[in-house]
Amino acid sequence: MDSARGGAAGSFSMQGFATLLHKEILRFAKVGVQTVAAPVLTAMLYLVIFSHVLEDRVQVFEGVSYTSFLLPGLVMMSVLQNAFANSSSSLIQSKITGNIVFLLLAPLSHREMYAAYVLASMLRGMAVGAGVFFVTAWFANLSFAAPGWILLFALLGSAILGTMGLIVGIWAEKFDQIAAFQNFIIMPLTFLSGVFYSVKSLPGFWQTLSHLNPFFYMVDGFRYGFFGASDVPPATSFVVVAATLAAVSAIALRLLASGYRLRH
Repeated sequence: MDSARGGAAGSFSMQGFATLLHKEILRFAKVGVQTVAAPVLTAMLYLVIFSHVLEDRVQVFEGVSYTSFLLPGLVMMSVLQNAFANSSSSLIQSKITGNIVFLLLAPLSHREMYAAYVLASMLRGMAVGAGVFFVTAWFANLSFAAPGWILLFALLGSAILGTMGLIVGIWAEKFDQIAAFQNFIIMPLTFLSGVFYSVKSLPGFWQTLSHLNPFFYMVDGFRYGFFGASDVPPATSFVVVAATLAAVSAIALRLLASGYRLRH
């Protein structure tokens, strides 16, 4: 597939990458009310409802209110869900409308396509996450125990979900399949990752099951950056998250290189 695009297998053209990245950023930026503002509002509603109901009933970390505990989880949930939505919706839209052919005919390697789609997804996810944080931060007193971990897990998490969205966008042939994957896979994994609770509060079997969910490590490591406390050590979370990113990236690059469900 690289040769059909006029590039060597290992080539990487900054011009081609930058052009596709610019196109992908414009795609979600032009409808910012839908792609950025709406998720921010949704997260704010979650915070208002859950904090009002559980603020005086639940305390996970010593000295940390439930609202403070919840806020980083909502930020990370927004980052993950929107990174996935960006790449998956962009690719399936191109396939259904038929303009994917112009992308395939362009002198772009599969690495350039991967980098542009995933980076644009990361930017959207981070933009939504930042919006959620700045709109909701005044609800609670947050500390920044380890800011480096906050940024690291936000970047890795958005990259993983952007890559997963790319994989699903390649596989899917209609919007219904994207919606099904998001509703039955992405959303449950996100909600069961400890966004609204600590997995230590679960019975033994469910704790073990939660530790098989890679989304748990993204949320837990991200939350550690705020409070310096987490359910598992941040180094463990980093290893799991980095390994997950390597695995999904290898799959996405392989699919792009082969042209699976893209060349027909």
